[in-house]
This record gives sequence, C-alpha cells and structure tokens, in this order.
Amino acid sequence: MELVELRKKLEDIDKNINDFRESLNIEEKKERLAEIENAMLDQNFWNNSEQATKIVAESKFIEKELSDFEELFLLLSQSKELIDFLKEEDDEELHNELIEIYKELEEKVELFTFRLLLSEPYDNNSAIFEIHAGAGGSDATDCAEILFKMYERFFAKQGLKFRYLNYQSGDICGIKSVTILVEGDYAYGLLKGEKGVHRFIRISPFDPSGKRHTSFCSVDVIPEFSDEEINIDIANEDIQIDTYRAQGAGGQHINTTDSAVRITHLPTGIVVQSQSERSQLVNKETAMRELKSRLYKIQLEKREQEINELRGEQKSISWGSQIKSYVFTPYTMVKDHRTNYEVGSVDKVMNGEIIDFINSYLHYNMTIKDNRDNI
Repeated sequence: MELVELRKKLEDIDKNINDFRESLNIEEKKERLAEIENAMLDQNFWNNSEQATKIVAESKFIEKELSDFEELFLLLSQSKELIDFLKEEDDEELHNELIEIYKELEEKVELFTFRLLLSEPYDNNSAIFEIHAGAGGSDATDCAEILFKMYERFFAKQGLKFRYLNYQSGDICGIKSVTILVEGDYAYGLLKGEKGVHRFIRISPFDPSGKRHTSFCSVDVIPEFSDEEINIDIANEDIQIDTYRAQGAGGQHINTTDSAVRITHLPTGIVVQSQSERSQLVNKETAMRELKSRLYKIQLEKREQEINELRGEQKSISWGSQIKSYVFTPYTMVKDHRTNYEVGSVDKVMNGEIIDFINSYLHYNMTIKDNRDNI
C-alpha cells in the first residue's frame, strides 16, 4: 500500500474517531466515571449491595470503553508520526510498521462502529428473553428447543451469561416456553432484534410419512430495568401471587417445596414466573422486577406508538408475519425477512453463528431511525 493511499485512509479514520467521540458521548462518560469513583468512596456505598454491584459493573464497562478509545487515539497518533517521518525519508521497515498499525486501526474502527449501532437507550441493559412454542405439538416444542440451543451457543461465543427464570417442558419433548435473564455487555442491544416470530421448515421427525412441516416459535425480548431507571407502583390488589413446585428440563421437579412464584397483574393480564432460586422470597422479588420491567416497557411502547401514529406508521407482530425463516428442506437457508440478509448454511446458524444477522439488523434499525428523525 502506497504512502499516499495510507495517508488518505488514515485521514478517514481520524474523522471516524472524532465522530466516535461525539456519538459515544466520550466526555460525558468520563464525567460519569468520576461520579461513580466519588460515590464508591462513600462509606455507605455497599449498604445496598445489589445497587452497588450494578454501579461497579457500570464503572468497569465505562473504563473498558474509555480505555479502548484511548488505545484507538494512541494508534492514530503513532501512525501520524510515522507518516511525518516517511515523508522525509523512505524506510521499508517503518512503512511496514505503518501498514500493521493501519490494519489494527481498521479492526478497532469496525468494533467502534458496531458499538455505535448499540448506543440506543437500554442497549447495555440485561435482557429478559423468552421463547414460546407455537401451535403444532411436538414439532413446535422441538423447534423451540432447537432455537433455544442456538441462542445458548451464541451467548457462549459472545461471553454472555444467562440464568433461568422459568422453564416449561413440552408434553413429549422440547420446550413449551422458557424465560431467561441474559447478562453481559450489550445484552439487550444484541438481542432486541430477535423479537418476533421464527419459522422452521423441515422434515418432521415425528411424522412417519416423512412429510415437510412448518412450525413456529415466538421470541420476546425486553430490557431488565433497575429500580433507579423506572418508577412503577404496583398496588397489592392489582396482583395475584401463586406458588408452585419448580420444574426443570425434562419435566422433573427441582425441589420438593413450592418455591416457584407466579405473579399475575390483573389489570393487564401479564403473567411472570420465577423458579430459579430455592427461596420463595427471592423468586418473588425476581418476578416483581420482571413485572415492573414489562409494565415500564409497555409505557415506552405506548409512547412510541403514539409518535408512530402521528407519523402514519403501523407495526404488527403476528404468526403470519415471521421475522426469520429456517429452511432445512428441500434446500437449506436462513433468512431475515426484514433485512433480506440470508445464508445457505443452517448448521452454522444453529451453531450460534448469528452475529452477522444481528449486525445486519442493527444497520437496518439505524436506517429506519434516521429516516424517522428526518420526517
């Protein structure tokens, strides 16, 4: 790569870095980190251990982002120094070093560009993630389990952790429904585009005639909100609390006490369940947090719907409006019907390699957002 070309590419990267500084609110994050560090000096900081743990996690996240940005800025400074030197004297070794720095810069710019796609409110929150099997008996519950395993593998690849909130096995096999809490960097931002109906087309292993079957699963994703982020008051008379024995994968009971908790919000009909802990009290607190998050999400969606109605927009998620199709026969293909992104290898996707689909959706989502903002 010639010096003139390198210089032009590095000028573009310089512009990108300045854009990142503004778009990622780097200066605001420095101020926020200073606030957190001061708060942590308070002797009462750990009195509320749950809140303190979340604040510490936030500080580590900001520290990493600022550190990555400083590294990006340092590499750019090094490249500028090398260019100034190479303009005066041709040195093959330094020229090759400049090329290596440029390649590293290019990779880091791509990473920050991806982060920019994950800069909407709540993108860095944990995610409450649900899968429900549709109508179709064992075919549907089997597909729900296949879909869940795909996401499990994706979580492992991304360094995301999850824990079960609720699990209901299929009557014969698979999963009727599963609810988990996914934690880690950008958990909600990465998963928010998975919400909707997923269609499976395959030869049914439950049909002796070997006919092709179509099955559906629905995915729901909401951010988990902290008490500091939301102000939702729930009256005691508005909820019904039931306890039952927790069930694990395969239908077995996890323990012999009625520790699992089901809360029904009577005005809306929302039902949340938690069975992940042995303590009924802890499960109740977990279920209440989920209920508050769901009610707050309804408030946000209602506000967004009002804005969309003013713009003449309508959205619909139904069993007839799948967002993704997984075709196993007569050919293999996975397609996102919103972005039209598709791949031919179902096996790779089932192995959790879905980051390209997510990246495609995030670009699509940003384009829609930009178009709305320009109306």
